[in-house]
Amino acid sequence: MLNVGKIEEGFVLDHIKAGRSLSLYEHLQLDKLDCTVAIIKNARSSKMGKKDILKVECDIDTLNLDILAFLDQSITVNVIKNGKIVEKKELVLPRQIKNVIKCHNPRCITSIEQGLPHIFVLSDPGKAVYRCKYCEEKYSENA
Repeated sequence: MLNVGKIEEGFVLDHIKAGRSLSLYEHLQLDKLDCTVAIIKNARSSKMGKKDILKVECDIDTLNLDILAFLDQSITVNVIKNGKIVEKKELVLPRQIKNVIKCHNPRCITSIEQGLPHIFVLSDPGKAVYRCKYCEEKYSENA
């Protein structure tokens, strides 16, 4: 059995859908931080069958909870201090996300103006629907 040691200060992202940890690593830009990161893929889980876990040894303020909530609201965020869980953060869909996803509408201003940020606004919180701020194109993962 693989054993990854505990961290003293930082956060643990638990209950990540199996195979999604590297995508989260990139979206959260953890590669740009000067800290220790452990990526555990396909760990056994009684709830999920298999899951991924990210252990990050740095300040929780470096974590963008909005990006995390947009990508997967079911992830558990455990804040670690002195080797113990001191807080569990609840993820809430952000009202707006910036430069996480791109608008796929070829007529959108973001297709023409390369420097313009890609901003999506939450239009239906019940169904987690986001629309482009500029052209109102609905975001679709399959586009």
